[in-house]
Amino acid sequence: MHRVRQLSFLVLLAFVTDRTLAEEKPLWELGVGVAPMVLPDYRGSDESRGYVLPLPYIVYRGDIFRIDRDGIYGRLFETDRVKFDISFDAGVPVNSSKNTARQGMPDLDPVIEVGPSVHVCLWRRCDSAQALEFRLPLRAVFSTNFSSAKSIGGTAHPNLNFDLKNLGPHGGWDFGAAAGPLFATERFHDYYYQVGPADVTPVRPAYDARGGYSGMRMTVTLSKRFRHVWFGAFARYDDLSGAAFENSPLVRIHRSFMAGFGIAWVLAESEQRVTVRD
Repeated sequence: MHRVRQLSFLVLLAFVTDRTLAEEKPLWELGVGVAPMVLPDYRGSDESRGYVLPLPYIVYRGDIFRIDRDGIYGRLFETDRVKFDISFDAGVPVNSSKNTARQGMPDLDPVIEVGPSVHVCLWRRCDSAQALEFRLPLRAVFSTNFSSAKSIGGTAHPNLNFDLKNLGPHGGWDFGAAAGPLFATERFHDYYYQVGPADVTPVRPAYDARGGYSGMRMTVTLSKRFRHVWFGAFARYDDLSGAAFENSPLVRIHRSFMAGFGIAWVLAESEQRVTVRD
């Protein structure tokens, strides 16, 4: 149950939610659903797990703090062409006893990432039905067992993000695609890919990862809000070719894929309405 609670928290961060053109919408919405998905144990692992997880549906459309299809973030500055956010991301825990490459090594706690993110709209306005953005999130990373947290370095993920909103014969479908390189500090790479002296075996030599390039990532999302039901799906592809840690014995494959979908029922919403432009 502890692992389910951890993963449920990560689902909240990973799934996209509601976003359409300018209109009056509730300040907040609450609901609950379910999210089947398949996730690799970590980037470079050749083992994946299937999960069917509870999916909290939470939307909050405040002037500064928001929860929406981009995740959980704080919007500090915004013009038609530039946005400056405080953004979040997360990674799943790993039970080393169930992963062949990590047998005998300590388990990995889930990680939480937080930091500033700059969005620059390259084509049309940021709130257009079609928009191309350059995004640069810079995040500090912490591993946590939800009773304490430890700093494990930082990450950067410059990427191009393309959004198409209100698609389909009757409208309402939102599609997004993002692609770009990842970079991380040595401490972050060591958390996942280092093999210390105590963990060396005849088939697992010692390894000390370097900081730097972490590979390429492409993500696509699709979502729609019906009257009282929300549906969302995502797929993510990672290519670790040329990554600073690609020679780690814990890297079993250089290309990985994860996907999932969720369906949630909206059970309550605020009477207060706000104008939403994105």
